[in-house]
Amino acid sequence: MSNKLISVITPCLNEEKNIPLIYKAVKSIFSEKKNYSYEHIFIDNKSDDNSRNILRKLADEDKNIKVIFNTRNYGQDASPFHALQQSKGDAAILIVADLQDPPELIKDFIKEWEKGYKTVIGIKNKSKGSKLARCIKNFFYKTINRFSDIELYQNFMGFGLYDKQVIELLKEFNEPNLYLRGVISDINLKVKKIEYTHQIRSHGETKNNYLSLIDLGLVAFTAYSKFPIRFITIFSFFFALISFFIGIFYFIYKILYWNTFATGLAPLIITLTMFFCLTFLFLGIMAEYIGAINSRYRTKPTVIEEERINFED
Repeated sequence: MSNKLISVITPCLNEEKNIPLIYKAVKSIFSEKKNYSYEHIFIDNKSDDNSRNILRKLADEDKNIKVIFNTRNYGQDASPFHALQQSKGDAAILIVADLQDPPELIKDFIKEWEKGYKTVIGIKNKSKGSKLARCIKNFFYKTINRFSDIELYQNFMGFGLYDKQVIELLKEFNEPNLYLRGVISDINLKVKKIEYTHQIRSHGETKNNYLSLIDLGLVAFTAYSKFPIRFITIFSFFFALISFFIGIFYFIYKILYWNTFATGLAPLIITLTMFFCLTFLFLGIMAEYIGAINSRYRTKPTVIEEERINFED
């Protein structure tokens, strides 16, 4: 019986010092697991340091290494999502290059997978990073879970193992503005959670600044919560109704007190209230259409590849 194949996915962007370290860590782990073969897929988001040269050298020396070079930076979710879809393993493990997620946890992931779990995810119970960033993320998860249509895994960053059955389900998603952690939560197939301590980066600086986190948060909200759209719709119709009755009131008031009501004021008030009535009404209708369009998404490719190395097909 042939060995089971495990696909390890590592997205990277300007990680020239970390790539050799994560490569050696993964290779060391699978050198101990004789009953498993592995492929290590690096997907590069248009690095402008020496990362690409290092990846080419590793791929030339080790055929277990496969590389995808993207035409541009597609963000922290689209890139690994695409790489997961390209994996051929019986299971795929997603681990970033910065070593903040401990590679040794891969052994625990595989052990739980062997027990029958289809999704084994790492949950950060502690973090050695910024306390401010941790507080903001905790607030985000609590907020979105309150209004989300599904329950998102709190403190889950994508680090985990996904069975081939989960990968096949991922291939059915074609979303240009996706939220990978939300997609995994949405699938929710036989999940096992393993807690771990999030480490400090070994080299370099994080690519996730506060603006990128805000952008990711907005993507998550629009993808997994109808609350903002519903709030706008209810708010718009409510004020449209108020504006309409104000307009009717001043119209009747002018008719009853024609001589005492200030000249020119009535038409102005009626016009403005009716205008705001229609504006709010149309805003509500537009919000519903935007929500419907957002739920269907565009069909452009998640990632456009510039080159791939050591892939057979």
